[in-house]
Amino acid sequence: MGFLLLLLLAFTFIPLDPARSQQCSGDPTSLILQFADVGADQWIPAHQRAPGSLDPLYDLVQSYLDIVQQNPLPTELLRDTLNDPPSTSTSQILQYQAGYIVCATIAVVYFVAMPLIGLSICCCQRNRRCGGRVKAYRRSLLCQRNLLMFSLLLTTLVILVGVICAFAANQKVKEEMEPGARDTVNTLQALRHHVSGISHGVQLALDQFAVPKGQIIRDLNNISWNVGSTIHLVLKGSVYSAINAMKSRAQDLQNSLHHLQIIKETAQRLTQYQDELESTLRDQKEKIIFILKDQHCSYCESALSRAQGLEMGANYYKLPSVESVLKNLHGLPKADFSEMIQQANHSFNIFPERVSVKMANVVQDLKKEMEKAMKKVQSIADSFPVLDHSHPIYDVLVKAENMSHTYFKEAKRYEKYRWITGVVACTVVLLIVICNILGLSFGTYGLTVREDPSDYESRGEAGAKMLITGVCFSFLFSWLLILLVFVTFFIGGNVQTLVCKHWANQEIYKFIDTPGNLPPSMNITQRLGLKKNLNITTAYQQCKNGAGLWEVLQLDNMYSLSDQLSVTKYTAEFQKLLDDFNLTFEDILLNADGKKDLQTFKESGLDQIDYAGFQAEIRNPIVRTSTEGLALDLERLSKVQSNRAVAEQLAKESQMLLKIQNTTVDIMKELVETLKGSVYFLSTIAPNLQTQINDMETKVRFVESTLPIDVHKIVRKELACFVRKEVGYIFLYLNWLRHVLTGDVASCQPLSTALDNGRVILCDRIVDPWNAFWFSLGCCTFFLIPSIIFAIKTTKHLRPIRHRLISTGSEETYPFHIPRVTSLKL
Repeated sequence: MGFLLLLLLAFTFIPLDPARSQQCSGDPTSLILQFADVGADQWIPAHQRAPGSLDPLYDLVQSYLDIVQQNPLPTELLRDTLNDPPSTSTSQILQYQAGYIVCATIAVVYFVAMPLIGLSICCCQRNRRCGGRVKAYRRSLLCQRNLLMFSLLLTTLVILVGVICAFAANQKVKEEMEPGARDTVNTLQALRHHVSGISHGVQLALDQFAVPKGQIIRDLNNISWNVGSTIHLVLKGSVYSAINAMKSRAQDLQNSLHHLQIIKETAQRLTQYQDELESTLRDQKEKIIFILKDQHCSYCESALSRAQGLEMGANYYKLPSVESVLKNLHGLPKADFSEMIQQANHSFNIFPERVSVKMANVVQDLKKEMEKAMKKVQSIADSFPVLDHSHPIYDVLVKAENMSHTYFKEAKRYEKYRWITGVVACTVVLLIVICNILGLSFGTYGLTVREDPSDYESRGEAGAKMLITGVCFSFLFSWLLILLVFVTFFIGGNVQTLVCKHWANQEIYKFIDTPGNLPPSMNITQRLGLKKNLNITTAYQQCKNGAGLWEVLQLDNMYSLSDQLSVTKYTAEFQKLLDDFNLTFEDILLNADGKKDLQTFKESGLDQIDYAGFQAEIRNPIVRTSTEGLALDLERLSKVQSNRAVAEQLAKESQMLLKIQNTTVDIMKELVETLKGSVYFLSTIAPNLQTQINDMETKVRFVESTLPIDVHKIVRKELACFVRKEVGYIFLYLNWLRHVLTGDVASCQPLSTALDNGRVILCDRIVDPWNAFWFSLGCCTFFLIPSIIFAIKTTKHLRPIRHRLISTGSEETYPFHIPRVTSLKL
């Protein structure tokens, strides 16, 4: 599997320049490390008010309060109140609360006037001096009645909408009070847990250095093999080419020696057979010609010409000599090329193992350096300044949490009373609305079925009584309603305008920051242990922007997280060890004996042999005429002879020629073929021998000279890539550690989040529906005034008219009587 992977890498990353051996992947953005989720349990969730149907009402109430209270934050008044309460000026309070005083005046007038007016109307009705019924019918009566009923209906609908909003806001306050208290306590607990858990969180975050350390150790275990494999992958083309060239030239030397020896021995044997055959052919030629010229030999003239050619066709004494070349090559090869080539192949093929051996010490040193880096990272916990300076914040949070339990317990009890009061008040208003709606319904129906305006109609009378009942309820409870509205208005309005508004725009923080505004016992900056050059406002802004606690707390010494988390601090020695490491290989492919043998081979004169002379003699026939063909001709002639003696002689000579053919000529043919093959081989390699040996020597010299340089380049390239990758792991961890320390474990952002949560819980979730309640109930209360007026006036039209008069066609209908007729005196 490893070989297959290496092969795939070879096809993908084989470069032309050995120094560019691979595509380095040391970019930190391409590296991935998985760290534990440290500090997530200490995070404080930010609270937000969920959007709802009452949001437009909240905005309307806030706009109204901005009109009522247009004064800025009363810094002088608050300063005097907090530092010296007896010296607080009443005029300053009245001046600041001018809008509320105006509203209080209106409420007092309403509180006094409504019962008095109700009592007056009651007395008037009792004495039948006001109200009651319409005294006379007029043409405009119908239009007036419809207008009054429509106005009463519209007013009632407005009150109904207001009471519905009051019911919803009252319930919203109840629903938000207990969760708000719980969320406040949870926020304080989470903040206290965050402050107290800094030490544990810092240690957990520092322990995560084991993640990059483990990855680096795994990479160190493979680095030497990877470097060696890359060297083998990049250089194998040139090295194998040189080794193959050596192997080919060594084989050429062996083969040349072999064929030269064959040529020498074959030429010697051919000359020996030539001498023997030449003598035999001479004797046979004389005998055959003598027989063929005999007068008793019939039909022999045709064979005579062939017998004349029975002599040697080739002269093997003319073959060129190879003695000088053999003499030059005598004793070769002195070097063991087979062992040399095998050693070169083996030495290059085990390059990864050789690199592993040479890098073993530096790898161990690098692992020790990682252990030192681990100790340096762990030392951050000892020097981390937040651990010893977070106690003031923790004490404040403990006190606030203890106080909150008692406060919220009482608030829950009072909230129950407030809710019951609000429900009762809304129910009273709803009862008035029901009376108005029933009165209008019965009255309208009674008017519809009544034919004569002066006739009594029970349903119309019932409608009038329902309206009067609503008026009575209005006078009876309006003073209590206005009292409830003003009390809740004064409390909720001041919380909104004095606290929430200035909390949202951070004016409260600026007030706290101003020297002298708070008494010395309430110096929050000092009690929280903030830096001297910081105040609540700047600390809040820095915390909101993600600053660490050490950036806002008063420390004994200046602490720089950037210096503590510098990559160089943990990787300088690691990089130095790899920069100082050097890997050298000076392998020799061709030793001195091998070079000398090949040089001798090149200068042996193999290319100067007369191969054309060899080929010329080899092409010549051994015998000019075919001995086998002549033997067949003599045998055929022997069969047609009439002279028995001549026939026997011809047959005898035919057998002799066949014997010569089978013994000497065939053997010489085999020798000539052997000679031909050796000559062909040598003639093939001889022309290119010089060039091939020179090329081989060039390749060998190139490899031997460039191998150390190329190895050095590849090693530097691979180690540089390795350093970037491993430093990238450290960089990733330190960035993660910075994020965890500043964003989770030792962040002061939870402090600003807790403050924001407090504002959301108090203002957005409780005060807004509280204000919406009194605003809605106040609208209902003030709209009771037109409701009373329209109800009283509408009541008159629902009862029968006292006098039914006939219209005269004039604009108004006036009462008149017809005078009696009296007698005339003559």
